[in-house]
Amino acid sequence: MSIMSNAKRALAIAAASATLFSMAACGSSSAASSGKIEVVASINQWGSVAEDLGGSNVEVTNIMAKTNVEAHDYEPTSQDVAKFGTAKVAVVNGADYDPWATKAAKSTKATLVTAAETTGIKEGDNPHVWFSAKVRSSTADAITAAYQKADPSHKDDYAKLNKDWHAKEDQLESKIKETSAKTEGLPYAATESVAWYLADDLKMTDATPKGYAQASANESEPTPADIKDFQDTLKAGSIKMLVFNSQEATSTTDQITGAAKDASVPIVELTEQMPKQYTNLLDWMSALVDQFAAAVK
Repeated sequence: MSIMSNAKRALAIAAASATLFSMAACGSSSAASSGKIEVVASINQWGSVAEDLGGSNVEVTNIMAKTNVEAHDYEPTSQDVAKFGTAKVAVVNGADYDPWATKAAKSTKATLVTAAETTGIKEGDNPHVWFSAKVRSSTADAITAAYQKADPSHKDDYAKLNKDWHAKEDQLESKIKETSAKTEGLPYAATESVAWYLADDLKMTDATPKGYAQASANESEPTPADIKDFQDTLKAGSIKMLVFNSQEATSTTDQITGAAKDASVPIVELTEQMPKQYTNLLDWMSALVDQFAAAVK
């Protein structure tokens, strides 16, 4: 993410605050009139968890739901921001991934659930926390607690939905554990550290060349020397898998993926936002685990 991207995000945060203030008094929502809890999620993967945990008692609106937009550069519309004004529960990612949403939600009376904060992940840490089994579980519990606070008359319903969700998460974690028997210690590299938490749960070893990894972490462009080092490392065969975030494809990543193909290094391609063919986060994660397993030679 460039300096210009950071400037855009700062403007987006400011715009979010101004828009929310000016529109907070606008009309009531359909959720309120139906007796359901109105929930707003900044990104669709957390929105899907909110839906699973709320069932028919909630109405969830996702702000970001497309994989053709660079998530870090997202600029919310005034309509996006206004949705937080009437929400009873807001679910955001945190760790500076969606600062405009955090700012907007904090300016309302909504109970705020910040996924990253549920396990102590903070700004400056890897923000792609939905890939972490630990964060998924703690966020689910925080959402359930928010629902029980907002709608105590259905407390038992939310407790059952939480139990059902955890049963599915347990199945996913069992699959991760089984797959880790194949992937443990496997050296992989990534064009961006988007799936680091999942790779860590799979006990894989991050072997991304240091110069490239540092440039990516610092949100700067890798030098030609960094790119060549990455290409040479792929050619040498020490990297057994490349993880590619197609949502952040650039001419630089084209060079890296091209080198991986030339060296016959398997590529696991993924996105940051949940693709439209999946209706919930757990199904998406399960499919990704299958991809990692299939990529092991």
